Amino acid sequence: MDKNFLWGGAVAAHQLEGAWNVDGKGVSVADIMTTAQNGHERRITDGVIPEVYYPNHQGIDFYHRYPEDIKLMAEMGFKTFRISIAWTRIFPNGDELQANETGLKFYDDLFDECRRYSIEPMITLSHFEMPYHLVTAYGGWRNRKLIDFFLKYAETVFKRYREKVKYWMTFNEINNQTDYTKAFFMVTNSGLKLTKDDPAAEQLMYQAAHYELVASALAVKMGHAINPKFKIGNMINMTPIYPLTADPDDMLMAQKAMQTRYWYTDVQANGQYPSYVMRYFERSGFNLDITSHDLAALRAGIVDYVGLSYYNSFTVQASANNPTYKFIGEATTVANPTLKASDWGWTIDPKGLRYALNWLNDRYHLPLMIVENGLGAVDKVTNDGKIHDTYRIGYLRAHVEQLKLAVDVDGVNVMGYTPWGCIDLISAGTGQMSKRYGMIYVDQDDSGHGSLKRLRKDSFYWYQRVIQTNGRVL
Repeated sequence: MDKNFLWGGAVAAHQLEGAWNVDGKGVSVADIMTTAQNGHERRITDGVIPEVYYPNHQGIDFYHRYPEDIKLMAEMGFKTFRISIAWTRIFPNGDELQANETGLKFYDDLFDECRRYSIEPMITLSHFEMPYHLVTAYGGWRNRKLIDFFLKYAETVFKRYREKVKYWMTFNEINNQTDYTKAFFMVTNSGLKLTKDDPAAEQLMYQAAHYELVASALAVKMGHAINPKFKIGNMINMTPIYPLTADPDDMLMAQKAMQTRYWYTDVQANGQYPSYVMRYFERSGFNLDITSHDLAALRAGIVDYVGLSYYNSFTVQASANNPTYKFIGEATTVANPTLKASDWGWTIDPKGLRYALNWLNDRYHLPLMIVENGLGAVDKVTNDGKIHDTYRIGYLRAHVEQLKLAVDVDGVNVMGYTPWGCIDLISAGTGQMSKRYGMIYVDQDDSGHGSLKRLRKDSFYWYQRVIQTNGRVL
């Protein structure tokens, strides 16, 4: 691995900060999501309802405890720490004329603490936590006005932290909204609150995604003007999609599924819509608001690198009732008989990471940054206060091995690796604490009870050694 390889960890503000209504922070879409259970989506309420438990309201109290947590990350040897800025700490409603100085000061202090330990902050601008007011007052990203609101927010933080932050990403996992039948993705990605099976859902998803892509491109161009040293990337959920068999129909189904999932990066990395997407809009009768100025903005705002999460892979099979090979997220997938799955039903596929890195490298010819990877599992604390998470070490080791092969054998340019949830936090998908990813244990249960004490897991010491040896010892 290159000596400048960025080893670190990744989190999102809404999943660990807590302090949801402290120091002027507004309500975000994450603040109206209840807890759920394995296999069930979180309930999205109409605003914050008294007496309802919202796990993100407390998080793990990182807002008040971050010095302790950053110190632990420094002990592991982090070179970078990926976190998001909570949009609603800066602009509580999203459409204010003036930013909230207290919110800006919090991130000043957080980034200063990181840099005190020579940890580079890596910042996501919008990570499933847009202001809820922009949903209720403007309809979310279906409204072109949100481009300007996002750009005002981006300009504010770019200028404020121009000497403290080098690495940025615009929208987290922008392509998850491909699964437009799931309310969670529509609200978190684009602030679209739709009724179940809304016939307009797909068209609205594409319209919202277009406005987000324009906002992303304009932010990239703006950021480079504010500080030419900025490195600004996109961020996708990279879940490679395999054909179940070598049948040509299955091969076409997998190809079309990959096109459906990753055209977003075609736009952000190549500066234009691929022909198959434009033809699909035409065939579907989607009359989208896409202007010549928008297309020019996309060409001028190409990202510097591709950020990706990688957890698992999908498998698809063609069927007679789907002659156009249409792909709509997990509902269109089938089980892969060659792979095992986690307790939450996600396939465990380390070689899929090498495949994914090669696929992205072949397609975009840009540096890649693995900004999420990890295993959600139930951890047990022994009587002597230890957490022997050998299963997590095994998962991470297998993936880092494939990362090294992609870099050393295949020649893929990978900038760094930041496992997800390096400290236990609230699960985005279920709102649970028991679905743990971290190498640092946090004493809190699914109901928000616990001391919040931090404990080092066995994986903490394993990852510390990996970083110390720059990946030579796994």
